[in-house]
Amino acid sequence: MAVEHPDNSPVDSELLTEISVSYYQDGDTQEEIAKKFGLSRVKVGRLLKRAREEGIVEITVKYHPVFSAKLEKQLVERFGLKRALIALDQPDDESQRAQVASLASNYLSSLIREGTVVTAGQGRNVAAVAQHVGVVPQKKCTFISGIGGIHDAGSAINADHICRQLAKKYGGGSETLYAPAYVDDPLIKLAFMRNATVKGTFERARKADVALVGVGDLNEKSHLVKLGWFKPQEIIEAKITRGVVGDVGGYDFINARGELVDTTMNGRVIGLSLTDLRRIPTVIAIASEDSKALALLGALRSGAIDVLATSVANATSILNLDKQMP
Repeated sequence: MAVEHPDNSPVDSELLTEISVSYYQDGDTQEEIAKKFGLSRVKVGRLLKRAREEGIVEITVKYHPVFSAKLEKQLVERFGLKRALIALDQPDDESQRAQVASLASNYLSSLIREGTVVTAGQGRNVAAVAQHVGVVPQKKCTFISGIGGIHDAGSAINADHICRQLAKKYGGGSETLYAPAYVDDPLIKLAFMRNATVKGTFERARKADVALVGVGDLNEKSHLVKLGWFKPQEIIEAKITRGVVGDVGGYDFINARGELVDTTMNGRVIGLSLTDLRRIPTVIAIASEDSKALALLGALRSGAIDVLATSVANATSILNLDKQMP
């Protein structure tokens, strides 16, 4: 007869490990394990549950592509998107970013025609699209910076660098926005916006056929803080007192309803506005980090996004959040 341990009695982690290995690795049934260790089948089930609770066993679900397709359909129907590009979840940030960028790059290739104009923002996710290696059609297309330059002109996440990479990739041309991305005083921004060269670039960017933009979660440890654009306290205040959940393109702060929010950080970044993006026929928003679901929900509700490229984790969270936050 099997000798039972009381449910509340301590169980040796070695025993939990042995039972877990037998079940998950060796493929033994719970009945076989019960006979092997002199326990009841019910007890084995409880010990396997405890092994998961104590972290001895970690279960990872690998989603079938069909699952992604279902999520894509739900997002398209719910938010009126042209497409949702959902990458399967990856074990690390770099792999995840590469997977999302691959989908966005392939979709962008399908849009490129002779004379197509694309305006691109900045950031790691947008840069990953330009860095993606793949066979693309060589067309006389143009890539225009949708935001000014950051401090390090050669940075891979700089919009100008991204546009140059995309132009080289497609055999097209690129146009630089000759202005800094960030200024300390909104009056300085207005002065730049009146400059004939800057004004001309903005006019052409606003008439683009496609826009590639990133979506940020407005984290006080974000890259924008590291660049010195915004102070951690400003971001915390915007989130707590103004309800800001994220940003589109590194500025234009939005709440969970997709509404623009006026903050102390407004008016410092020289780039296309959310209003400008709404007028562009196809706006592709890219975000691979699983911390950005709420920010993406806000971006989708803003009405400026036509195509979303993200992960399964984000897609699932967005749909769940949308139900919880009408």
